[in-house]
Amino acid sequence: MLRFGSGVRKLGTGPGARAAARLPLGTEMPKKAGATNKGKSQSKETERPVPPSGPVAVDPKGCVTIAIHAKPGSKQNAVTDLTAEAVSVAIAAPPTEGEANAELCWYLSKVLELRKSDVVLDKGGKSREKVVKLLASTTPEEILEKLKKQVEKK
Repeated sequence: MLRFGSGVRKLGTGPGARAAARLPLGTEMPKKAGATNKGKSQSKETERPVPPSGPVAVDPKGCVTIAIHAKPGSKQNAVTDLTAEAVSVAIAAPPTEGEANAELCWYLSKVLELRKSDVVLDKGGKSREKVVKLLASTTPEEILEKLKKQVEKK
């Protein structure tokens, strides 16, 4: 016949329980000399890239991106405004079934003097706030200069 409970100790007894009970809340046991936090998360913050200062930026893969505020259903295509947040673009196509998105990419390719296949809608397929990615090798400075020229023509 087996007896259960004969070798069970009560919790909170023994030499280790008394030592831990004396430490104030929120304090840790002192570390040994040369001990490391191997495998434990470090409290150092990782360095993050500086957010872009304007609507034209470079993504981690090296492609130039443009933040766009689209205005579909306008009378004609035009770059209407260039702010710190986005480039405002009026688009003549209606916002149905992706027509305005296709027209936006076509118009930007014409303005930026790039191939149509190098201008791709990255985010915002159903929103007025969009991000367009440029697959061609170009710099944000060149793109900003061409967009500023279009705003001045208006």
